[in-house]
Amino acid sequence: MKKLSVKTWAMFLSMGVIVSSCSMDMPKEVQTSFETITVKKQDITTPVRFSAKLKGQSDVTITPQVSGQLMRIAVTEGQQVQKGTVLFVIDSRNAQLELEAAQANLEAALASENSAKLEYESNKNLFEKSIVSRYMLDNSENSYKRAKASVAQARASVNRAKVNLGFCTITSPVTGLIGEIPVRTGDQVSPSLKLTMVSGNTFMDAEFSLPESILEIAVAEGYSAKVDDKLNNFPEVSFLMKNGTEFPYKGRISSATGMLNSATGSIACKATFPNPDGTLFSGMQGSVLIPYNRKDVMVVPLASVVKLQDKQLVYKVKKDSTATAVNVTTQDLGNGKDCIVMTGLNVGDKIVTIGANNVVEGQRVLF
Repeated sequence: MKKLSVKTWAMFLSMGVIVSSCSMDMPKEVQTSFETITVKKQDITTPVRFSAKLKGQSDVTITPQVSGQLMRIAVTEGQQVQKGTVLFVIDSRNAQLELEAAQANLEAALASENSAKLEYESNKNLFEKSIVSRYMLDNSENSYKRAKASVAQARASVNRAKVNLGFCTITSPVTGLIGEIPVRTGDQVSPSLKLTMVSGNTFMDAEFSLPESILEIAVAEGYSAKVDDKLNNFPEVSFLMKNGTEFPYKGRISSATGMLNSATGSIACKATFPNPDGTLFSGMQGSVLIPYNRKDVMVVPLASVVKLQDKQLVYKVKKDSTATAVNVTTQDLGNGKDCIVMTGLNVGDKIVTIGANNVVEGQRVLF
């Protein structure tokens, strides 16, 4: 038997190593499974979102009614105050002097009235005895009337002086939060100067614009042209803050203008929310969420919709278990999970949900 040379053995060994290494590097086929659903129609309630800005239902701008030097600021910015709480104190010395002068004038007017009354009554008795003429009686009567009118004017001056003195102490007309205070103690203030704003935050109004088409949807039966009747048909609404947190208390649409804005095709509305914890502040921005009932719509998971440039595709499973792409139009529900298919699918179609991004046209779908 012919022996193989060392060189030949080495060649065979090298070929074995190569074959072995090639078999180790070959990729293994991995089958991918997909989840599917059968399309059907259902009734759902979806939130429709409208941008809104909050305002306290009883926000009040505080301005002085009299001029003078600001002697004391009794509150701080952001402080919660009750109705009647003292906010500012203006120098009241001039107002006090005016009140004292008015009271003195009233005393003088009362004295003149008493003298005129005595003279009139005396002349009246004398006239009845034919001692004085009618002219003297009428003269004394007119003097008495003028004296009474002077008393009335003096009393009005006293009351006006008391009111002006009261204006020197400014109190809160509502319960709420103190806004920015642009003045300082010692400043000269006048009725044209804004001292601060008190935001009545017990109830907050979210101001937003409502499209006419949505407003009409609220009336399912018994359509009425009155806006108030339409508002009564709206369900409770929610307020979504800009950070994505939903305010825990529900509100209701409380008002709507009776005139449509022709430029925007919408109606200005307010939704009122209770604010017992003081969480909401005037000026905050967010969204009003209005529940919208949708009947007989096809709802599919967002994961089943593949976006390709300007197209939206859904992979429908054929009878031979292979997938084929169909173009669809959808409407996002805003919940981050589902959407409504408007066109492209029919009830009873089976589509790929999880794994749709990995499907290749004509691929057999394992389910």
